[in-house]
Amino acid sequence: MTLNDLAIGKEAVITAVNGEGALRLRLLDMGLIPGTKVKVIKIAPLGDPIEITLRGYELTIRREHAKEIIIKEGGEE
Repeated sequence: MTLNDLAIGKEAVITAVNGEGALRLRLLDMGLIPGTKVKVIKIAPLGDPIEITLRGYELTIRREHAKEIIIKEGGEE
């Protein structure tokens, strides 16, 4: 399952970050590293981008980038 598939209000733990080169490094630099809990806060009306919260801050990323983040779904709100 990827971060792109996570529903609003659901929590998950990142298990892997795919992608290549600069994209992968940028995702890791933003704190999207394996073992981190993430939660989807909201999704834009047209479906892109999505807003997530992790490590005490909110982050907005594109769905195409969220597809590179492998997760394991955790608890609910």
